[in-house]
Amino acid sequence: MSEVVHPPESVYNLIPKEEVDKQKPPRYTSKFRPTVVLEQKLSKDAMRTMGPAKVEVPSPDKYLKKHSKEAKLLEQTQCSKGVRNICTVKKPAVPARTDNPPMGIHTKRDFIKTTTVVPMKPQPTCVDTNKGTKQRLENSGLVPKYIKKKDYGEVPEYLLERYEEEQRAQEQYDNFVKEQKEQGAMKHLSDEERRAVLEGLKKNWDKLHHEYQGLSLVTDIPSKKAHKEWLEVAMKQLENDINLFERFKTIYVPN
Repeated sequence: MSEVVHPPESVYNLIPKEEVDKQKPPRYTSKFRPTVVLEQKLSKDAMRTMGPAKVEVPSPDKYLKKHSKEAKLLEQTQCSKGVRNICTVKKPAVPARTDNPPMGIHTKRDFIKTTTVVPMKPQPTCVDTNKGTKQRLENSGLVPKYIKKKDYGEVPEYLLERYEEEQRAQEQYDNFVKEQKEQGAMKHLSDEERRAVLEGLKKNWDKLHHEYQGLSLVTDIPSKKAHKEWLEVAMKQLENDINLFERFKTIYVPN
């Protein structure tokens, strides 16, 4: 049911009402808060120091001695030259004058005399530059070592194959050109035929020239002008053909 609202001047308003305290909801707290607080506390405690960090103090017995950090040589043995007094191994006594020398023992000097060692020959080199840069003479290209090969001076197989392919291609091209020439062979005109053609050209030129001479002097309409120009072009072409037949005695005509 809806709450009843009384007007301000109502009798019900004279009765004092009890004030009801409204309770606020609990404040929100994150579930990760304890973890964050612990991490922050650990990071702060790590830096919480007074003065330098506490380290182990070296004992007075372990002080830094002189030449202790220098590189040391190999330790000397008991029989070394530096400690002759400590050596316990004694050398054999010097032989007496009357003792016979031992026989059958080869010394180092005798071994050198008996063995013949061949001295090592220096490798032949080639100097490339004026600064002394050198390399082996065998790799420099100055030694003719390729002439010792079995196939030296012979044409390689791939060059022979390429030459044969070129020959076949040239033969096919020559056959094709020959066929084209046979299909469109030229016909040689004899002297009689050339003279007949020349006379026919001259007759045609005379005919066109006679017609050209018969034109009127005034070309006032386009048809007269076009006819005159056509006659001039035709006569010029006939003159060129007549000149060609008169200059050359040998003439070929396509079939």
